[in-house]
Amino acid sequence: MVFQGDDTVTDPTGIAAAAGRASKKGPPPVHLWDPPFCGDLDMEIRPDGSWFYNGTPIGRPEMVRLFASILKREGDAYFLVTPVEKVGIRVLDAPFLATDADIGAEIAFTTNVGDRVVAGPDHPIEMRGTADAPRPYVHIRRGLWALIDRKTFYRLADAAMPAESGRMEVHSGGTVFPLEI
Repeated sequence: MVFQGDDTVTDPTGIAAAAGRASKKGPPPVHLWDPPFCGDLDMEIRPDGSWFYNGTPIGRPEMVRLFASILKREGDAYFLVTPVEKVGIRVLDAPFLATDADIGAEIAFTTNVGDRVVAGPDHPIEMRGTADAPRPYVHIRRGLWALIDRKTFYRLADAAMPAESGRMEVHSGGTVFPLEI
């Protein structure tokens, strides 16, 4: 896979081309694919949701969404996969960033790559970190999580209600999520 300065891919048979074809049909079934490992790419997802290739930011949101659609997690490792190849990438925290939420009877999160999930049993909100430095996450799909950005977490905290225990919590999808560690 070779990128040019404008993020175009010069290898039409590579992983980016396959991702482009798959994305036109909806989310690809990456959980069903187990191709041979082809090595690691110098690709990294940073905690702020930005994607880098060879130390250079991938500036085209469409390209990032394309790669996000073929992201797979196995244990603590992350891969971009197609039916015929699998390459390793680095994820420094969570692969996605929840950048907004519609907060009402349910909480619908939107990520930096356009995923939209409603918090509930299949998409739990989880607090990590410490009481002094909490880090909120929401499950997006198949072991892939999104860090909830600060402004969205403050909006969740504003909508939270105290539980009998005194801890603050939010409700969505018939599930209760504490917002404290």
